[in-house]
Amino acid sequence: MKKYLVTILLSIFVNFVFGQMEKTENKSVADSFEMNYNADNFDAIFSSFSAEMQKALPLDKTKEFLTNLKKQAGRITKRQFVKYEQTYASYKTNFEKALLAVNISVNNNSEINGLFVKPFKESNLPTLVRNTTKLILPFKDEWTVTWGGDTKELNYHIENKAQKNAFDLVITNDKGTSYKTNGKTNEDYYAFGKDLIAPCDGEVVLVVDGVKDNVPGILNPVYVPGNTVIIKTQNNEYLFFAHFKQHSIVVKQGQKVKQGQLLGSCGNSGNSSEPHLHFHIQNVEDMNSATGVKCYFDKILVNGQIKTDYSPIQKEKISNEKK
Repeated sequence: MKKYLVTILLSIFVNFVFGQMEKTENKSVADSFEMNYNADNFDAIFSSFSAEMQKALPLDKTKEFLTNLKKQAGRITKRQFVKYEQTYASYKTNFEKALLAVNISVNNNSEINGLFVKPFKESNLPTLVRNTTKLILPFKDEWTVTWGGDTKELNYHIENKAQKNAFDLVITNDKGTSYKTNGKTNEDYYAFGKDLIAPCDGEVVLVVDGVKDNVPGILNPVYVPGNTVIIKTQNNEYLFFAHFKQHSIVVKQGQKVKQGQLLGSCGNSGNSSEPHLHFHIQNVEDMNSATGVKCYFDKILVNGQIKTDYSPIQKEKISNEKK
């Protein structure tokens, strides 16, 4: 990217901002910037600059910068306030072709007196090592861990930043088989249609439903997670459930849920070869920028033995402690 996209820092310091809640004036200016940027109304953006900013970045330079940004990154599709960095309100900004941090500073007259655009980096995101929320397992029966653990041999997910601590789980019989007869239909699998439940209290922040269940052995790479639910805990951990059965999800985005509440049924949607549950925790909602969080369950049965504050590994049979 050209230097205009990587960094433009024109800073005229005003009162230092310590709060981490987005101020009304910042939101209004940022909303206007996004609207005018998407509409190619660069004159209006220039008009929103302070006199000092206009002098530092004349109209022709402003247009050059914004035109290059638009050409290389595209339109803004989503913007989220992250925090204040000195006088700048910092926004995680999804463009059509890039994920960038757009930092905007305003003066007491709500004029832009600083503009800084840079690649959005992991350092801008909250760091979580493990969950602090007490969790139960997200199902009622005994399931088997097919992928789980901290090595590539135990868990192929570790090479994916967001999914590195993920579990894949199925139900198996005494012989270790996940299906009843020949495994050619979803209904032949023990896990298909089984209830999936909330591991803790939280808020549903994303629901994807309507993705068709695959024929076993045939994957759908178009939307990898398939039918999905993400729950945000009170400690800002994001619990990610993938591969629900089509049209089985019974919760909605924005809904508050309680521990043990039904979410939907296990399915075989997305990049899935057989009915199973994919479950992991991440530090933010967006899987494209998230980092996986190590997942521990409060008190569970592992191969029939009670384990406390435990993270299961491959081949273990796990269930919630019987009340």
